[in-house]
Amino acid sequence: MSSPPFIAHRSPPGWSVPCYASPAVKFVRLFLSVVCGVPIVGTLLGLSRRPHWVFRTWDFPRVQLAILAGLGALAYRLLAWRGRRSERALVAASGAVVAWHLYRIRTYTPLTRPTVQRATRTDPDNRITLMMSNVLEENRQYGRLLQRVEQEDPDVLVAVEVDDGWMEALEPLAKRYPHVVRKPLNNTYGMVLFSRFELLAPRIEFLIEDDIPSIHTRLRLKSGVEVSLHALHPRPPEPIHDQDSAPRDAELVLVGRRVAKEEGPVIVAGDLNDVAWSDTSELFVRLSGLLDPRAGRGFYNSFNAQHPLFRYPLDHVFHSKHFKLVRIERLPDVGSDHFPILIELQYEEEAELQQEESETKPGDEELAEKKLQEV
Repeated sequence: MSSPPFIAHRSPPGWSVPCYASPAVKFVRLFLSVVCGVPIVGTLLGLSRRPHWVFRTWDFPRVQLAILAGLGALAYRLLAWRGRRSERALVAASGAVVAWHLYRIRTYTPLTRPTVQRATRTDPDNRITLMMSNVLEENRQYGRLLQRVEQEDPDVLVAVEVDDGWMEALEPLAKRYPHVVRKPLNNTYGMVLFSRFELLAPRIEFLIEDDIPSIHTRLRLKSGVEVSLHALHPRPPEPIHDQDSAPRDAELVLVGRRVAKEEGPVIVAGDLNDVAWSDTSELFVRLSGLLDPRAGRGFYNSFNAQHPLFRYPLDHVFHSKHFKLVRIERLPDVGSDHFPILIELQYEEEAELQQEESETKPGDEELAEKKLQEV
């Protein structure tokens, strides 16, 4: 006599839930393991201080890694959970990844108190509005940037990735901004500075690499106050040509140390090809003593304008404690892969006493010296 139908479909001895043997569930479990594994591996690689791009790339997507780890762990718990030790370890590691990246980006969330105070009075003679824009050398939509400059009317414009074509297109701005420092290059590292304020002793320097310029000058506000301005665009680490971050890191260390010796008001602006929460950017802030006006206010992600899911704060404006913040904005797309950043600052004599500059930590000078030695 044949067995009843339900006997033929019984689970083998020791199986608690037979559906876990199905190929579909095995695929789901494997897929979710990979989803959880990527942010775990990336986070571990990012803990290294090695300058190679394989390690430094993971400094950028902290928000994305936290989201991926959190969603992956939740999905695994709901769809593929068996309670095994390896699964508990995977979910726990994913939770640790979320906590770690939230800790690293906390400075730019409401969890942190702003380090730069808002200006509470109006003093036009001591204000400076600066616009920072990576124009993308291959972008030929010149009119979009010119229109944005006309609408925002900044006192100072810093543009990078300026080649001969961009320089020719921007030249009409010289009628509005009589003080100009030009260094167009056809290697994506050209730059130009337009200012309606008088520039004092402007100069172009090649701090680390002989094809990567930076602009350094003092400018005089309407009140007569002199401000030191440094415009930077160091080369990033990437897989093909320049595979490590050593030159970029060294340039930030050099400028940070230089700024620390300056006594008056200072502004550092540029596409630093580094995120605000990286070890190198944080070291720069501590070495220089400058303040980040984004702290406690938001990320102000400027790159990539073309890919909303992968955006990072690469364009920066740091300043000394002599300034208070009037406004900071990420401006609309101008055809580049970067959004322009606009900031308006106000110099106030009492601000220096009301705000605390960033301070170095034990080991910072040794780390800075190591970064210089790496180049």
